[in-house]
Amino acid sequence: MNLYSEHYVTQKAERFVNKIWCLDNSIGESLIENKLVLPNGCFNLAIVTGNAIEVHTSKNKYEMNKGIYFCSQMTNKVLVNIQPKTKVTIIQLHTWTLSMFPKYDLSNFTDSILKINPEELPFKIQIDAEIETLLKTINTYFEELSDLHSDKNMIEKICEIIKKQEEISVSEISKDLKSSQRLLQIKFKTATGLTIKKYIQILKFRKSVDQMVNSDLEKLKLTDVALYNKYFDQSHFIKKFKDVTKTTPKMFDPNSYFLSQKR
Repeated sequence: MNLYSEHYVTQKAERFVNKIWCLDNSIGESLIENKLVLPNGCFNLAIVTGNAIEVHTSKNKYEMNKGIYFCSQMTNKVLVNIQPKTKVTIIQLHTWTLSMFPKYDLSNFTDSILKINPEELPFKIQIDAEIETLLKTINTYFEELSDLHSDKNMIEKICEIIKKQEEISVSEISKDLKSSQRLLQIKFKTATGLTIKKYIQILKFRKSVDQMVNSDLEKLKLTDVALYNKYFDQSHFIKKFKDVTKTTPKMFDPNSYFLSQKR
């Protein structure tokens, strides 16, 4: 049994859902501890079954027993301990997905986890549902949402522009969208909890890590990684890397982390 696995939604649902991933210690007899997760610009809905999972963010320590939890944007690495007989299924939502539900103001909600009532969700899921059932529910709901909102809202447009042009300023985005910088900043912060600048930094950092993990560092020098990802130089890259991981790129151990599988 693999502790970490990934499952993918349909192409239409993928507009709002990046993937579903599982941390499965349901038949394990021992604690899995000190595993790490890196920020990636997504929100997560975590479904915990069995005993409990302990999560340390930069703000707090959370004991997550059986239930459903909303995990906000993370700006630093997160430490995870998974108790025996415990499984966590995580629905990873794109940055703009929560902006489809304007009643939520996430301005001051980063690096935090909140237990929620399943009835608050816009779709019905059973906590103990098999992954196939969960995928069917998620696909059905988000495919319908995509049909209902064929036009992209401002948050989705901002993220799309950033994805295409990683090194872009807020002023350039405002010109593209013919909107004031102040309005863009307020709307983005309300919908995500992040400033646009911070979001760009997280994406750049995560892209750098994925590049390091999927490359042979003996062949790909840190300077190459830094310059390829538009850092000023190697020193700047190392500083930003340490801000998030509390270690240097040379000391980074991918085996300590839950990292995305290469698709």
